[in-house]
Amino acid sequence: MSRSLEALIAAVAAGTLVLGAGALAQTKKTEPAKAAAPAAAAATTTAAAAPAKKYNIGREATAKEIAGWDIDIRPDGHGLPPGKGTVKQGEEIFAERCATCHGEFGEATGRWPYLAGGMGTLKSEDPHKSIGSYWPYASTVIDYIRRAMPYGNAQSLTNDELYAVTAFILYLNDIIKDEAFELSDKNFTSIKLPNEANFF
Repeated sequence: MSRSLEALIAAVAAGTLVLGAGALAQTKKTEPAKAAAPAAAAATTTAAAAPAKKYNIGREATAKEIAGWDIDIRPDGHGLPPGKGTVKQGEEIFAERCATCHGEFGEATGRWPYLAGGMGTLKSEDPHKSIGSYWPYASTVIDYIRRAMPYGNAQSLTNDELYAVTAFILYLNDIIKDEAFELSDKNFTSIKLPNEANFF
């Protein structure tokens, strides 16, 4: 056998050994990584299941305390309290507890907010943004009255008084037409304000 052929065979053999050693080393690197994967996943799961860190300040709120704050009323009727009241009943309550600031017919006194009027003024130079002309949802009306009115004595209305006052204010804005109409949690979502479509 010639020397050149021997050199060629030796070179091929050496190359095969180098390639084999590289593949073996790569396999050894991959196996520990595969073995470590389940351990890492277990550690992540344990961390996720760990309770939230506590700072020993205060205490958790009770269900009753949370319910006292959870009084929002949404346009879809979620959060409406049970109750009912007529426009006529609302007129009497409004005259006694609301008219001092808002006027007998929602026209306001002094610098207090007006509640009615302003239909067709939104595009004018002096828009009159009342409940009837501007507000999008009746739920906004009852929600605000429930949490903030009467001024200085917020959240003092019973649920029935709340519905009655809301019905009267909607009546002042020609949204409810009949004084005998009874507003309740059962029919509340049927009330639509004229400007709702302009809020989309």
